[in-house]
Amino acid sequence: MKGATATARAHANIALSKYWGKSDTTYNLPAVPSISITLAPLVTETRVRFVDGLGEDRLELDGQAARPRELQRAVELLDRVRAESGMALRADIQSRNDFPTAAGLASSASGFCALAAAARAAAGLPFERPAISALARWSSASAARSAFGGYVELPAGAPGEAHLTAEPLFDPSHWELAIVVAVTAEGRKSVASTDGMGLTKRTSPYYNAWLAAAPGLNDEVRAGLASRDLQRLGRAMEQSTLAMHASAIAADPGLFYFQPATLEVWMAVRHLRDEHGISAFATADAGPHVKVLCRRSEAPEVERLLGEVPGVLRTLRALPGAGVHVVEGEEVT
Repeated sequence: MKGATATARAHANIALSKYWGKSDTTYNLPAVPSISITLAPLVTETRVRFVDGLGEDRLELDGQAARPRELQRAVELLDRVRAESGMALRADIQSRNDFPTAAGLASSASGFCALAAAARAAAGLPFERPAISALARWSSASAARSAFGGYVELPAGAPGEAHLTAEPLFDPSHWELAIVVAVTAEGRKSVASTDGMGLTKRTSPYYNAWLAAAPGLNDEVRAGLASRDLQRLGRAMEQSTLAMHASAIAADPGLFYFQPATLEVWMAVRHLRDEHGISAFATADAGPHVKVLCRRSEAPEVERLLGEVPGVLRTLRALPGAGVHVVEGEEVT
């Protein structure tokens, strides 16, 4: 096969019910189910070019050579594409995010989903969202959800379930919701999510309690979405977030993804509800930033008030967005 090129775009997603912990590290399977919103903008654009004569895979991320671990994860994904397509060429990858990388804003989700779609397209494989979702999941479980738009569920994986894929629940037009992101720090987080999950599983006395609670919270989130009940959804989302972080904080040594400004924003969200009558609810992934779920009509006021919280560097407003798509190369729908 001669060299071929494809470019794909994928959006980050924010988990409403949290994934934290793996049931099978070999297959990178989540120990608990999760539900997310795929967001616009928050875009990763990735170009994969298979090149005749290239001696090894190369990855440039946001204009810089990737770190060894990032490159290794990309090579493992490409190896799966090469095995499926029957080709052996090495690839040159260029990937850019329009939001902070490796900082708790789900750049790995959009990044590996875009890489999966672009690599499959460049290798001549058909555009199939379930296949892209399953391939991306091997590298980053949350990346499986970015294959689809709107509201998406990733089930828990049984050990050895190699083809686990995310499943779309509702399209982006299902509900007039918005996410306001309060950015509270710059740069990469100190402990990667995969490392944090492993430490939590090995050392936290609350890990098993988290595993027991998470499926019921996921069910509540799904029910709140289905009935468009923001109170039900928001309360379950906040509890899922705090339960996840409680299990991580209790690890040895404790994992503190929250920063002082994270807590300031969290309390400000409660103030929005109690004093301003705004139905806003907070969530945070393994990072310092707070994502606030609210009605779209109230998002400008939420954004204004969060921007006044000490420690908030800036705010971003996002809406439910589309799934991954190929913008250059072969896309077969």
